[in-house]
Amino acid sequence: MANEILKAAHVEKQAANDGELALINRQTLRALTAEEVYTFRLAACDNQVDRDSERFTEATLEGLASLFVGKPVLMDHLWSAGTQTARVYAGSVEASGGVKRLVLRCYMPRTEKTAETITAIETGILRECSVGCAVERVICSICGANQTETCCRHRPGREYDGQVCHMDLDGARDAYEVSLVAVPAQAEAGIVKSKRYGGKEAPEVPEESGDDEELKMAQAIQEQEEKRYGGM
Repeated sequence: MANEILKAAHVEKQAANDGELALINRQTLRALTAEEVYTFRLAACDNQVDRDSERFTEATLEGLASLFVGKPVLMDHLWSAGTQTARVYAGSVEASGGVKRLVLRCYMPRTEKTAETITAIETGILRECSVGCAVERVICSICGANQTETCCRHRPGREYDGQVCHMDLDGARDAYEVSLVAVPAQAEAGIVKSKRYGGKEAPEVPEESGDDEELKMAQAIQEQEEKRYGGM
């Protein structure tokens, strides 16, 4: 999953009323009571241009809302059964102040094993997380090129004729997991477009432009990602 897109998210409070319990129990083998579960919300991502100079389209947010249901909440992006801490039981797109945001609702059992994690969330120590997903298309705001098929010369965050370039993440393809982390996993701005989005590398450009160095960096990080995800 070298084309996985990671975005930082924030943990919020969520009450476990009868309606929420009904949704939670769709994920369980037996009906759980409010006393047995701890629930929380994740403000996952929105339709605004973020620090990666990327923006989810509203249609993508709607698609991810359903794709994330049933996905696990892990610790530190470690893909193993032992790191599963909670599970997403519902997702929706909420509007506030002109911003549309994907909100994921999660639950975990109240046990001795999870008590420390619950305490860390409630006291504000553990309040950052990261969500991983994939999209169908990544559209350049300057030229309209789909970065999953090709790689244009425009760099996210740079200005071209008075317009700052950003990438529209369009079409929800898959949702992988949510992770509770000490430091949110967020990709560096504007690097490895060929690997990050899955398209071909950009055409060669004059060395003095500095893009040659960016392509070398992209190739180096591509090798690291292949080693990281190659066994998954």
